[in-house]
Amino acid sequence: MTRRATMLDALEPSAVASVSRGTIAKLGIKPGDPIRVSTRRGIVELAARQDDAIPDGVVFIPFAFVEAAANLLTNPALDPFGKIPEFKYCAARVEAIDPATKVAAE
Repeated sequence: MTRRATMLDALEPSAVASVSRGTIAKLGIKPGDPIRVSTRRGIVELAARQDDAIPDGVVFIPFAFVEAAANLLTNPALDPFGKIPEFKYCAARVEAIDPATKVAAE
């Protein structure tokens, strides 16, 4: 629904992954550079956004973007009591994308 709100879509037209200043330094990138977030369920490539509210070792990806569908990375198993899927967290690998490699892969 977020993508159907023209004002929200204008404010955030493309998917980003919010990561800490420390993660950006560890990856050797700068804000806006492309990163790859992968789990055993899938891979999403999107731009890195520095967010000082995010702890080191954590990545936040909004799920409103079909082109970077964060829910494909998470576990769809249901909580036995609430029957809510585990779309909120999972273990993931975050890597810098070498622009030369990305172009060659496309």
